[in-house]
Amino acid sequence: MIKKILTACTAVVALSCGAAQAAGEKVIMDTDFSTIGDDGQVLIMASQLHGAGVIDLLGVTVVTGNNWMEQELAEALRAVERLGVQDEIGVWAGSIYPLVHDYKGFQNEQALFGFGESWQTALHRPRPAADGLVEPADGFAESAVPQAGHAVDFIINTVKANPGEVTLLVIGPVTNIAMAVRKAPEIVPMIKRIVYMGGAVDVRGNTTPAAEMNIWIDPEAARIVMREPIEQTLIPLDVTNITPFTKTEYDRIVATDGPVQDLFRSSWMGGMFESNPDATTSVYDTLALGYLVDPSFATVTEDLHIDVDTNFGPGYGRTLAYWQDQPTDQLQTMTVVKEFDNDRFFEFYIDLMTRPVPVVMQE
Repeated sequence: MIKKILTACTAVVALSCGAAQAAGEKVIMDTDFSTIGDDGQVLIMASQLHGAGVIDLLGVTVVTGNNWMEQELAEALRAVERLGVQDEIGVWAGSIYPLVHDYKGFQNEQALFGFGESWQTALHRPRPAADGLVEPADGFAESAVPQAGHAVDFIINTVKANPGEVTLLVIGPVTNIAMAVRKAPEIVPMIKRIVYMGGAVDVRGNTTPAAEMNIWIDPEAARIVMREPIEQTLIPLDVTNITPFTKTEYDRIVATDGPVQDLFRSSWMGGMFESNPDATTSVYDTLALGYLVDPSFATVTEDLHIDVDTNFGPGYGRTLAYWQDQPTDQLQTMTVVKEFDNDRFFEFYIDLMTRPVPVVMQE
C-alpha cells in the first residue's frame, strides 16, 4: 500500500519536530565511512544532533564497503577528533570481509555478465597493509583510537544493555548486523528498529544494473537481516535519486568558514560544481539519518515484503519487493520510502552542516 504522508512541520522547525518524536533516541551508526562522502556527512550531522540532545549516538561501527575497513577506521577516528566528539562517541573496528562476496567473485561477475561496476569499492583494491593507509584530508588522528573489542560484540552488548531502545542506523553493507544476529539471536527482539540506506526497488542499481552498492557488497548479510522480525525501514535509490544535492545547497554550506566547509571545498564536490554549476549529486545516507530523526520527511512510503537475490548471476544483490502477502513467513514487511520533502530536508541538512565545529555539547 502506498502511503502519502502529510506533515504540519515546516522547514524551520524540522529539527524540533524530529526531537519531539525521538528525543534522545539511542543510536548506533554502522558505516563504511569516508571523510566527506555521504557517510562522513552523516557523522557530522549525527554528532550535532547528539550534541543538541536530539539523539544519543552510542557509537560508530565500521565495516568494509566503500573502502577496506582499516582505511575507513582511520578516517572515522580523524572525523570524531575533528568534530571534537572523540570522548563522547567511540569508534569500533568491524567486519573486514563480506560473508561470501569477494574480489574473485567480483571478477567473475564482470567476466560472465559483461557489466562494469560504477563505484570503486574495496573489492577493486588489495586490502591495505598497516603502513599503506591513505592519510585523511587533514591528517591522521592524533589522539582518537579505536575502542577495545569488535564492533559485532559492541552491538550485541549495547542492545542487551538497552533492550527495546537502540536503533541501528545502517548506512553501509549489513555484515556487522548479520554477524551480530547470528552470534546472538536473542538480541533480535531487543532491537528497537533498523533504518537502512540501501537497495533499489523500482529503479536500476547504481553498482550493477540490478543492485545498489550497499546491498551488492554483501547480499547474503542483507538477506539475513531483512528476514529477521525487526521493525525496518529502507531508504532506497528510488528516493535518493530524486533528492538531488545541487550547487545551491553546496554554496550555502561553503558560504561560511570552518573545518567542514574546508573539506567540502577541497572535495570532488568542489571541483564538480566549479566546472559545471548545473551538476547534481546525491547525499544518499543522509536521508536515512533524516528519516530516523523525523519520519515526516518521507512524503510517500510503501509497506512491502523485502528480500535480496543471493543467486550468483546478473541479479546478484537485487532488492526484491513484493506488495502482496507471500505464502511464506520468511519475508518481513518493511517501510520503503519513495519520496521525500526535499525542501524541508535540505533546510535540516544545511543547518547541521553549518553549525560550529567542534560540536557544542548541550549542558
